[in-house]
Amino acid sequence: MTRTLLVLGAAAVVLAACDETTQTGGDGGPFISPLPERIMALADPKQDLNAVKVDPVDGCLVYRHVGPVETTFLPLRSREGRPICTRPAAEATPAT
Repeated sequence: MTRTLLVLGAAAVVLAACDETTQTGGDGGPFISPLPERIMALADPKQDLNAVKVDPVDGCLVYRHVGPVETTFLPLRSREGRPICTRPAAEATPAT
């Protein structure tokens, strides 16, 4: 009886590890899908355009970069190397 419970418990743990998760993009919300044609035309094609979201801090677009060690979000850049943003950068206020 104890052995049966142990086997059933181990099976439950193994099956729970197989649960599918949905990628939503983290704190910034879900990925933009489909990505507008205008952004596709602006963005450098060397970036992953399948996982793009808006960074809530500055309003600029970021894409998911899967590296050999970690997965992180990097600024989405145009072919000229400029960041692609949804709103203009805030003007710096002079220090008083």
